[in-house]
Amino acid sequence: MSAAGAGPLALVGSGEYLPEMAAVEGALLAGRAPRYVQIPTAAGREGPERLDYWIRLGQAQAERLGVEAVPVLATDRSAADDPRIADLVTGAGLIYLSGGDPIFLVETLRDTALWVAIRRAWEGGAALAGCSAGAMALAGAVPRIGRRPGPDGMEQAANERSSHQSPGQRGRSFPGLGSLPGFGSLPGLGLLPGIVVLPHFDRMVRRLPDGLLRRVPGGEGRTVLGIDEGTALVGGPSRFVVQGRGAVWVLGDGGDRRRVSPGEALELAP
Repeated sequence: MSAAGAGPLALVGSGEYLPEMAAVEGALLAGRAPRYVQIPTAAGREGPERLDYWIRLGQAQAERLGVEAVPVLATDRSAADDPRIADLVTGAGLIYLSGGDPIFLVETLRDTALWVAIRRAWEGGAALAGCSAGAMALAGAVPRIGRRPGPDGMEQAANERSSHQSPGQRGRSFPGLGSLPGFGSLPGLGLLPGIVVLPHFDRMVRRLPDGLLRRVPGGEGRTVLGIDEGTALVGGPSRFVVQGRGAVWVLGDGGDRRRVSPGEALELAP
């Protein structure tokens, strides 16, 4: 699915816009336009205060990195299909899809002017990153756990959480994974069609039984990747390197896990 000349991709387990991930984000911007496009669509159902949180957090990170923050607010398909909003992506050095609900993110962006603009910018050399819900959405399929219809007919998690949680929320659920047993999957945005992403993986394995994790659907030959918090898998089109404080885990069908540590490379089918 990668195009010749496309920029790097980054799949992040948690921590977008936080100081601990500034080195990863700075490296993605290195040699590219100092224009940091930040898209909090996955948190679109969480209300204006939460969206403002993401905007302020992104602006603070952009200031640390010495680049321009460009927030792009598209919280429904109408906004995502507005050419004026899509035009904000033009000239990006780094485009970042932050956390929230991955299925809402996929259903809001798919086949819209904004997604076309994101793909065009990435294919033209801009870096593209997704954290938590954003990382899940860029993959070939997004796991469903405990989904229920939203008021507009779109699916949402039974117990949604964003990528950054208050201490009292941590451990109660996992972003985009809901709170009820049972899996299915929704086609993702498909920039990496051969994978499925589970973010916050180090926290997830402490809370979910192995038997449940074994049921995460890969299907169609996809590889299931667990990405720890504060950790990124960066590269493309096929060679990726682990960065950050945790690890990336390759999950086998029988429940076995292969650890890929920081600095180590992982080959993925393009």
